[in-house]
Amino acid sequence: MSGRKARRPAAVRPPATRRARAERVEEILDAARALFCEKGYAQTAVSEIAARVGVVEGLVFKYFPSKRALLLEVLVHWYDTLFDDCSRELATLATPTERLRRVIERHLGAIAANPLLCRLMFLEVRSEHDYHGSALHARNRRYTELLVGVLAQGISDGSFRSDLPLPLLRDLVYGGIEHLSWNYLCGRGALDVDSLATQLVSLVLDGLRVPAAAPPATRRATRRPTTVVADSGVPRR
Repeated sequence: MSGRKARRPAAVRPPATRRARAERVEEILDAARALFCEKGYAQTAVSEIAARVGVVEGLVFKYFPSKRALLLEVLVHWYDTLFDDCSRELATLATPTERLRRVIERHLGAIAANPLLCRLMFLEVRSEHDYHGSALHARNRRYTELLVGVLAQGISDGSFRSDLPLPLLRDLVYGGIEHLSWNYLCGRGALDVDSLATQLVSLVLDGLRVPAAAPPATRRATRRPTTVVADSGVPRR
């Protein structure tokens, strides 16, 4: 055997063109997100997004067929982040009650931190024909299924009552949060995440609490009242 050391195989790196493409797409998405939030979707031109990245407008359309497609992809990336962050935190918590509280706190916190993205989702996207069945719709469902999983865990271990439909509970929580945060999203007032989360968790847990078992019924000896026949004085049963 020779005395030369064996050479370690070089780490496999993706081709430069593929890496450059991924980086460019991220830059475009970051710029689009910032401008959509700063100016609104309708007021933002693709040329402005390109200028912020430092590329020509045609390069943006190389990666995204339309401004609408770019908006949807911005929101897809946001939902991926929400899902990953919430999933990691839930994995550190043991009980369904703790996990329920964290899901509600995280969702309220996401709204408080990203009001303009939420407005884009609620106003520009969700009501349009191309939302249902889209990749963004699938991401939204995956994200809200985190709550459904927490509720199912609580039902399975007896922490939560089992007679309420999970889709109903999911819609009550997320629909309630959206309604309660709407003024904030429209620029009217603040959103007190801690206080609102505490109230919502308390309300939801009260509704989910398993009713205490009723004490066994006790049989009491009862006597039928005696009626008296006035004219004879003889009691009749």
